[in-house]
Order: sequence, then C-alpha cells, then structure tokens
Amino acid sequence: MIAEIGHFALILALVLSVVQCVLPLVGAARGIGSWMALARTAAYANALFLTISFGTLAYSFYISDFTLLNVASNSNSLLPWFYKVAATWGSHEGSILFWALMLTWWGFLVALTSRKLPQETVARVLGVMGFITAGFVAFMLFTSNPFLRLFPAAPEGADLNPLLQDPGMVFHPPLLYMGYVGFTVPFAFAIAALIAGRLDAVWARWMRPWTTMAWILLTLGISLGSYWSYYELGWGGWWFWDPVENSSFMPWLTGTALLHSLAVTEKRGCFKIWTVLLAIITFSLSLLGTFLVRSGILTSVHAFATDPERGIFILAFLIVVIGLSFLLFAWRAPTVGLGGNFSMVSRESLLLVNNVLLVVAMGAVLLGTLYPLFLDALNAGKISVGPPYFDAVFGPLMLPMLFLLGVAPFARWKEADLSQLTKRLWIILVVAVAIGVAVPLLMGRWSTWVFVGITLAAWVAVSAIDNIRERGRNMKVGFFKKLASHPRAFWGMHLAHLGVAMFVVGVALVKGYPAERDVRMMPGEHVSVSGYTFTFNGTEEVRGPNYTATRGDFIVTKDGKEIAKLHPEKRNYYSSRSMPMTEAAIKHSIDGDIYVSLGEPVGDGAWIVRAYRKPFVTWIWWGTILMSLGGFIAILDRRYRTSRKKNNRATQGATVGA
Repeated sequence: MIAEIGHFALILALVLSVVQCVLPLVGAARGIGSWMALARTAAYANALFLTISFGTLAYSFYISDFTLLNVASNSNSLLPWFYKVAATWGSHEGSILFWALMLTWWGFLVALTSRKLPQETVARVLGVMGFITAGFVAFMLFTSNPFLRLFPAAPEGADLNPLLQDPGMVFHPPLLYMGYVGFTVPFAFAIAALIAGRLDAVWARWMRPWTTMAWILLTLGISLGSYWSYYELGWGGWWFWDPVENSSFMPWLTGTALLHSLAVTEKRGCFKIWTVLLAIITFSLSLLGTFLVRSGILTSVHAFATDPERGIFILAFLIVVIGLSFLLFAWRAPTVGLGGNFSMVSRESLLLVNNVLLVVAMGAVLLGTLYPLFLDALNAGKISVGPPYFDAVFGPLMLPMLFLLGVAPFARWKEADLSQLTKRLWIILVVAVAIGVAVPLLMGRWSTWVFVGITLAAWVAVSAIDNIRERGRNMKVGFFKKLASHPRAFWGMHLAHLGVAMFVVGVALVKGYPAERDVRMMPGEHVSVSGYTFTFNGTEEVRGPNYTATRGDFIVTKDGKEIAKLHPEKRNYYSSRSMPMTEAAIKHSIDGDIYVSLGEPVGDGAWIVRAYRKPFVTWIWWGTILMSLGGFIAILDRRYRTSRKKNNRATQGATVGA
C-alpha cells in the first residue's frame, strides 16, 4: 500500500508539472492573472507530492520491503538504518526521484520568496521549472519507475554497493544534488528574462542569491566527494579526473563564472548577454552530467544506469531543453543590449578575462571527458584520457586566473589607472614571491611548481588582506568600526578568495612533496616514510553489522615519540564476499596527514602495506569550506533583503532592453 501511494503521488506530480508549465507561461503571454497565479499553487503542490513519493520510497527501504524491485536490488536487511535510507538515492531510480524532489524544493522556495517580483516573472520562472520537473517525472514513470513490484518478494536484498556503505553516502549525494539541481533556478530566471526581453540590474539582483546558494552546495558536495574518495579507496588521492567527477566539476566552473558575471551585471549593467549564456551553459552541463551518469555509457561506481532506453530518453530531453534554450537565446540576445561601456583596464575587463579562462578550462575538461566516448561510439578505438592530460591542460589555465584574482579587487569599475594599480600591487608581488621561495626551502627540496603555486596562493591571500586593510584605513571613523560597516558581499568575496588561496597551498604541497611506500610487511617490521616510522604489529579479525574485517595494528612514531595508533581494515561484506573493501586509517594534523592502508595478504601473516605522508592535504578541503562560507556570507548582504516598496520602485525604474 505504501508503494502504491508513492507511485500515485508521482502521477499527480506529472500532471501538476504540466499545469505548472503550460498555464502560467500562457497566462504570462496573454496577461491572464488567474493562470499566472496557478504557478505558485502548482509549485507548492508539486513539492508536497514528490516529498510524499520520496518519503514512501525511503520508508520502504527503511523497513526492507523486498516486494519492491528497487529495494531488493539495492538494500539488505543487515544494513544499518542510515545506510538503508541512503540507499534510497544510491540506486538509479531513487537518484532520479531524489533529483526531481530537489527540483521541486527549489521551486517551492522560489514560489515562497518571490512575492516581491512581478507576477509575470514568477509565472515564467516557475513555468520553466515545471517543464524541467515534468521531464524528469516522465523519465521515471516511463523508464525508471522506483515503485516496480517484485512477485514473489525476494527473501533477501542484494545489498548496497559496499563502496557506498560509508557516512559520505549519507551527506555527499544530497549536497551535490541540491547544488547540481539548484542551477535550474538561474537558468529559469535567464529564460524568463529572454522571454520578456528584459535584462536589468533588478533581474540580476534576484538571480544572484539563488546562483550563490547553488554554487555553495555544489562546492560542498564536490569537496565532500573528494574527501570520501581520499579516505575510502585506499589510494591516497583526492581527485582522479574520473568522468563522473568531471560531470559535477564542469557546471561548478561555469557556475563560478556566472557568479562573477552576475556581480558585473548587477553593479554596472554589463555582461547581460554573457550572464544569460553562462546560466544556460551551466544548466546544460548539469543535464549533460545526468546523461553521462545515467545513460550507461560510463563505467564508474557513480554511474547507475545500463539500459540504453534510459539513455535515449535523457539524450532526447537534453537536446530539447538545450536546443530550445539556445534558439531562444539566439532570437532574443540582439534585442537586450550589451550594457555599459568599460575600458581595457577595469574591473569589468579583469572579471571578463577570468570568466573566459573558466569557460576555456571547462571546455578542456569537457573535451577530455567526451573525446574517448566519441571515439568509442564511432568504433574508432578505445582510449583513456587521464590525469596527465587534465593536469597539463587545466593547470596552466588556472595560473593567469589566480593572478587576476589578486588584481581585480583593486581595479576600479569602468576605468582603472594601470600605473596606480602597479604602484599598489608591486609590494604585494614581492611579498608573494618571497613566500613562494621560502616554502620550498623550508620543505627541504626545491620544486618549481611548488614555488609557482605558493607564490600565486600568497598573491591571492596577501592582496585580499591588503584590500581589506586599505578599505578600512582612510576612514574618518574607527578602523574596525568601518570594516564592520562594509557590505557582507565584500567580506564574502575576500573570504572566498582566501579559501582559494588555502586550496592552492594544499594542492601545491601535496603534489610537490608526496611521500609514500608500498611494501611487504611482516608483524614486527617497520618502514620509514618522510621521517615517520610505521611499525606493523599484526592483524586481528573483527565483525561489523554486515561484514567481517581484518584489522591492522600500526604504531606511528617520529624521533622515538609515538604519534598515532592506526587501524586500517580490509572488509568482506556478507553479500559481496568476492569484493573486499579497503578502509584506510588516517591521522590528521594541520601540517599534513599520516595515512596507511592494507593491500593484499601475501602469506605467513605478511601484508602489502601502503604508507603515506600527505603534507597539508587537509588545506584542500578547509579551503573549499572557506570558499563556501564566503558565499554564504555574501548571500546575507542587505541588498538581497530590500523592502517590497523599495524593490517595486526599482522594478518600475529599471532599464528595459538596450
């Protein structure tokens, strides 16, 4: 009965999505207020019915209802309850339902918070979101129904993939999906603006917080996924350029460009066309990622579907949405104008160059991701494009971007004085180079790439700090009082830039000074890695809720002093005995991690052991958290909490067209 309720709620959601799409859009075109008003009601109801549908599926997983094919294929009665719930989005069908659920929750929030917007705008925005929702719900009902029955019921479930039985599975997909799907909102705003033929500062101001929130969630989701891979897979890496990792990274790159482009559109009225194009590209990449992950053309722990019918449906939907979006863009773009003028040396120019670099970097990642698939589809052979390509192409594109990141906050809008900029920044450059030289010397081994990375990270950090100092120095009121009065967007920007600097430090040092040993160890033996001694004391058998494990016992010392006791495991799950899983043991510290994992047993109590020293690796994830915190602070800026009266006056006085 529970499953039937969920399936019926899906059918109602499809009907409501069509209503949310058709009637408000037609009503906005013909000026029918009652039809436009249906947009909010349909958005609220859609969120309710998809929440009911997802809730019934999650409950079916929780009670191990093996009459459902989805539950029987992706869960097990021995799973801890939180993994049973997480298994709801661990399957192909459940992940699509979760995707649609997130989409309707975003729609609910837009409907709830958009009462200050003109009714026509709200109708168009929610109408576009209704169209996307209808596509995904139809995809579920016709090709990926999560409520298919299994008769007779399976006596036991096949279990959740052991790789996914980790706390990361509980938090990583929801964060990633909320961010991934969140870019539907700026896309819907962009399409609504194109339909209306109006792109102005008010439009950008309403669109910017939604874009920032989606970017924050996607940043946290990608970061958590990176950390999960780092500690779960036992190979000690934090990014592998896997095609599915790239699927979320590409919209993050263009989403970052979109954030900066929106800032220019809001402040100066420039980049209107470019902003709309970035919104369309970012959402298109989200749909492309859905196609790659769920079409069956990729082989990855992240990729779910293997049915070509599903891939064809998603591909057709992708072509319709992207095709119509770009046709509308081509039709309307010439009528909306280019906005204000600016000189070659200005903050607008610097942000534009950074945006172009981000888009080119995305193109490089897209090429490396899709090129092997195209060759395979044309029967032209199979090739693998891995980290060497991405490191060689992506890294150099980021170097000028990081340099400009330190310059842009000092440049004036519209026109900046190059000589004045140089005068202000040369001392910062000297300090950054000095830090870049000092760090490799302190690490004990010169590395040109570490020098470049640390110099650029110091350049970004010192320029941000100096910009804050400069803004608070030449003021009549007290220094700290004036700093406190600065807009939250100002603080958010610099905090995010400091997060970028911290991230670059982590990447530079962990890639520049890796220390690892892959050795055969008997109980009582020890191995030294970068001044740390790992002593292997043997193994013991332990039992978990749905697995047995061999647990290693290691003592790590430095200069004769015990630093940590580490207990890596090799797990065998009851439902997947042929698939032993590695659980690394890690000792975190601010200056780096000590990391050990068990490989394979080689007889007589000996094991292959992988021991690593990862300098400053945690700075990578702390940097992303700092970036996200900066974005969150920017959302709290008072500009996005204006009164209804003030906003209505701004709407009436906004520039229309060019």
